Amino acid sequence: MKMIIAIVNDEDSEQVTHALTHAEFRVTTIASTGGFLRRGLSTLLCAFEDEQLAAALTVFHSCFPPVNGEPQKRCKIFVLNVAETHHF
Repeated sequence: MKMIIAIVNDEDSEQVTHALTHAEFRVTTIASTGGFLRRGLSTLLCAFEDEQLAAALTVFHSCFPPVNGEPQKRCKIFVLNVAETHHF
């Protein structure tokens, strides 16, 4: 199992969340702040089976196309291995 922790700007959060849920991924959004200017950010948590990693990353990449041919730093993604999950 894998988990993506993605840090995105608040203005991009809704678009990314919608794209993920439309692709049938579950996502949890946490309001956060960080960086030099302490701007509003959202931290997205998304867990899925290992074989779905490429599809999940494709969804994220589709939400952040290059602007004027230049890539933008609008999203930071961390991919983690999940050893166990527990539901209560």
